[in-house]
Amino acid sequence: MSTTHAAGTRTYRASVGSQEVDLPLVEVAPGISIALLICVDQGLAFSERAGHELAELIAPFEVEVVASVATMGIPLAIEVTRALGLDDYAILHKTPKIHLQDAVTEEVKSITTAASQRLLFDRARVEAVRGRRIAIVDDVISTGGSSRAAINLIRRVGGDPVVFGALLTEAGGWRTTLGDDVAKVRALGSIPLFRRQDDGSWLEDWGEREGEDAK
Repeated sequence: MSTTHAAGTRTYRASVGSQEVDLPLVEVAPGISIALLICVDQGLAFSERAGHELAELIAPFEVEVVASVATMGIPLAIEVTRALGLDDYAILHKTPKIHLQDAVTEEVKSITTAASQRLLFDRARVEAVRGRRIAIVDDVISTGGSSRAAINLIRRVGGDPVVFGALLTEAGGWRTTLGDDVAKVRALGSIPLFRRQDDGSWLEDWGEREGEDAK
């Protein structure tokens, strides 16, 4: 349920496992808003509990390495790795850095960024995932563009993505984007997309979102 605060900011209360958070509604296209979860703004206690609860969902998949997308996914990857009793984790980058000049890449476009991006995987880290059972974790799966790219990239470097853990899934378009990999998704909660109506109100949309770029 969305609410409006005294300052005029509209928010949506979402359940993330056993925790509840008020997420600001952000318009990402004319007439379309999302409830924006920024994990690094939620504090250590939130990340620790969410990481442990997500780890419980993916533990049955006998994960050997946790992978996530920088930068927002790094705290979640650390907490899930710790909760699973593992030591190593792998990060898929979006920003080119000196050690990524020869990186393995996969193109992706996100609802939170205007331009196409690439996921980059450091070739020096390939042996950390090659032949191993990988859990990819992220904060939110929207229509699945970034999630699809992450799965593809892990496969390209020889890893076996056996499960995709998320704090939240958004609406339903991601199911089509992920195709056969949709069965790998385990999430702590779900949120809708929001569409502005003729009277100015915002309608919750839990259905498919064909033709929209997303995370």
